[in-house]
Amino acid sequence: MVLMGDLLGTYSIGSGVSWYRGTNYADPVQQERLKARVRKMVEAYKDEPYILVWMLGNETNYGVANSSKRFPRPFYSFVNEVAKMIKEIDPNHPVALCNGDALYLDIFSELCPDVDILGMNSYRGWHGFGFLMVFVRKYGRSALTATFLLVSTSLPLYMLVNRVGLGDADGEIRRLILAEFGAASLLIAAGAVLGRLKMQQYVLLGLLFVPFYMLNEWIVLNGGLGLIKAGGVVDTGGSIVIHAFGAIFGLGVALTMTTKQEFEKTIETDSTSDRYSMLGSMMLWIFWPSFCAALVPPAQMPHTVVNVILALCGSTLTTYLVSVSIRKKISIADIANAALAGGVAIGSTCADASHTMAVIIGIMAGGLSTFGFAVIQSRQQKLMKIIDTCGVTNLHGLPGLMGGLVALPVVKGLHMESQLMGILVTVVVAVITGMITGKVLPLLGRKLEAYDDADEFLDAEN
Repeated sequence: MVLMGDLLGTYSIGSGVSWYRGTNYADPVQQERLKARVRKMVEAYKDEPYILVWMLGNETNYGVANSSKRFPRPFYSFVNEVAKMIKEIDPNHPVALCNGDALYLDIFSELCPDVDILGMNSYRGWHGFGFLMVFVRKYGRSALTATFLLVSTSLPLYMLVNRVGLGDADGEIRRLILAEFGAASLLIAAGAVLGRLKMQQYVLLGLLFVPFYMLNEWIVLNGGLGLIKAGGVVDTGGSIVIHAFGAIFGLGVALTMTTKQEFEKTIETDSTSDRYSMLGSMMLWIFWPSFCAALVPPAQMPHTVVNVILALCGSTLTTYLVSVSIRKKISIADIANAALAGGVAIGSTCADASHTMAVIIGIMAGGLSTFGFAVIQSRQQKLMKIIDTCGVTNLHGLPGLMGGLVALPVVKGLHMESQLMGILVTVVVAVITGMITGKVLPLLGRKLEAYDDADEFLDAEN
């Protein structure tokens, strides 16, 4: 099957104007030229059995040699006109638009009712983390940029340190996957203080976090310092060393650097930022099985993937039920976050649990996480005098610890003392190193306005 398409003026192709002039989607002459190309294509191929979808554009909204970025409304209006024309010629195949990232979703939803499918080539964030963090209304540019910087700092640093002898250095691909696990834990930690760091402080956070993360990984999983027998802790998908460590480290940072002004400032959201956050959550939901199965033996991969999917299904359904039960209406923040808790909690036992147990773990994690967001978070922040911006305590901390503890009855032959010691060491190392990091980061100054792009980005909303 084939997605047959037309670039629709991308790079000025088909509009009859030069690259430097660029396609103008408000120009009737250029519109007719583009429509003629599409009409010719549809009429020529509509009866071919291999046609699946008519695809319009390719990241056209980036505005390369066209006017779509500067003037998005004329572009999306024109796209809908073309979609209607296609359906008049061929009512038997759907029409799709290929967007770059998730830009202009609000305009698309308003102006393109005749487009059946919106495809998005997404490059931002790490497996959806970047989008999940853009729920803060005026901090979208910063959240995405910080994600880029954190990942770009942590991956090479982890691989460098690993290569010189700290940790498991068995092959390049394995080293890269372990580095990605470290990057995921770093992004979790950053979520606790998101919006309160300057860009250079995110880079410094990455430089400090990675060695501390690798130290804990070395002690807990590889028998470093002789505290725990190597291989004695079962944590296949990182419930303990990735999720719990990242969340608790982030809380340690927040404990030592949250100011009174930051504590009292309201974190603003709106419907657009919530939609982006949900998009990030959906991307993470899809990627999670491959994340957990990345280093399991090939024979265990199918079982692991199914377990993770079942756990995510369990947590998603439970999140809805608990959110409605406690709040009386659905909270989009609960759905975007706690629905993922099953993936966090199944991590330790993803290759060992039965499918039935995977669902049960997901249900337990979803309920725990939702209760955390709805009840625990406000009390925790008042008691500890901190702000956990992304609620990493409830999505990664509590479900991560739960996942490590669930391994005790689930995994046959598990050494109980090693598992409990691994959890304890992770908590202690994360708290201490997080608090140290929270003391170092303010040496680079303080962000002028928390949760706002304007003090660091050109053309940011004020």
